[in-house]
Amino acid sequence: MQLAATTPTDVVTPLLTVEEALAGLDQARHNTLALVTHLTHTQLEQLHSPLMSPLVWDLGHIAAYEDLWLAHRHASAPLLRPDLAELYDAFETPRAVRGQIEMLGPPDAFAYLQDVRARVAEIICKQGVGDGFAHEMVIRHELQHSETMRQTMMLGGILAPGEPSLSPLAGEDQWVDVPGGPATIGAAQQTFSYDNERPRHTTAVPRFQIARRSATNESWMRFTEGGGYERREWWSDEGWAWKEEYDITHHPDAADSHPQAPVCRICWFEADAFARAHHARLPTEYEWEKAAAWTQQTSLAGLGQVWEWTSSHFHGYPGFSAHPYREYSEVFFGECYRVLRGGSWATHARVATPTFRNWDLPQRRQLFAGVRLAKDVR
Repeated sequence: MQLAATTPTDVVTPLLTVEEALAGLDQARHNTLALVTHLTHTQLEQLHSPLMSPLVWDLGHIAAYEDLWLAHRHASAPLLRPDLAELYDAFETPRAVRGQIEMLGPPDAFAYLQDVRARVAEIICKQGVGDGFAHEMVIRHELQHSETMRQTMMLGGILAPGEPSLSPLAGEDQWVDVPGGPATIGAAQQTFSYDNERPRHTTAVPRFQIARRSATNESWMRFTEGGGYERREWWSDEGWAWKEEYDITHHPDAADSHPQAPVCRICWFEADAFARAHHARLPTEYEWEKAAAWTQQTSLAGLGQVWEWTSSHFHGYPGFSAHPYREYSEVFFGECYRVLRGGSWATHARVATPTFRNWDLPQRRQLFAGVRLAKDVR
C-alpha cells in the first residue's frame, strides 16, 4: 500500500476529540459484533459467493486495518501481528483467493479484534488523535464493512431476521424539475471526506428532470412483464452480452417484495435498460448531487433506502490528489466502474453523506442498489 505524498489542506484540527474517537470506534465495533451474533462458526468461515469474502476474513481485515492506521502509522507502534499484514491487505489478498487460503478462525479473529482495540484505545488515551482524520477513516471503514458483510449474508441467505429493511415509498411516480445553473460538487471544507470527494468545485448543470421516487418493485415487474429482459433495443451491447452469457431473465427479489418498496439489487446494465424502456436515462452523478442538495430535496422520496446508479464513470475530480493512500480511489479510476450515490438501508448514516461516491462494475448485483430515472428538458 503506497502512501500519497500530499494531504488535504483544508481539514481543520481536530475532526474528532479523544472522547468522540473512542465512542465512534466503540459504536462501529458494537455494530460489527451484533451483525454476526446469530451466525455459527461454519457460516462465518463459509464462502457464500465467489464475489465476496468469507465473513471471518472481513473480521480479521477490520482488526488489521485498525492496527495499521491507528497503532502503526498514527502512533508509530509496531504491528501487533505483522505475520497477518499481507493476509488481511485487500490488495495483497484479493477476493478471488480468500475462499481458498488459510486464515484466522472465528475465535482467533474475535480475539484479534479485541486485542487490537485494547491497544488502540490505550494509545488514543495517551497520545490523542492528532487531526483525527485517521481515526474517522477507521471508524467509517468498519461501518462500511458492516454493509459489505450484509451483502455477503444476503447472497448466502443468512441475514438476521427482519433484514433487508426496505419501506414502501409514499406518493406516485412523478417528475421533479431541477433548474439549470451552477452546482457545487464535492465535500465542504473542514469536514471529513475521502479523496475522491475532493476538491470541491463548481460546475454548470443544465436543467433536467429527476424522478421523485426511486423505481419500485411494482414498476420493475411491469418492466419485466413487458419484455424487459427480452427486448434487445433496450439494452446496451455490453448489457445484452452479460444478460445472454449468464441467462438473466428476471430480478431475483422483485416479485416477492413489497410492490411499493424500492427495487433492490439490480446491476447497472439492468438500470440502464430500465431507463431506456421508460424513454429516460440515468442521472449523472453531478445531477444526482445537485438534486439531493437542492432546496426542494424533500420532494425526492426514498433517498437512503437503496444506492442509486448514475451514468457516470468513476474518475477523479479536477485537481484530484490521492490521500492517504492511492489504493482507496485512484486505482479504480477509468471506464470500468460506474458511480452510485445515496446509500442504502444497510449504510450507516455516518457514511451516507450527500457527497459520498460509491462505485462498482456494471454487472454487479450484490450491492443494495436501485435506480432513479432522469430526463433531459428541451
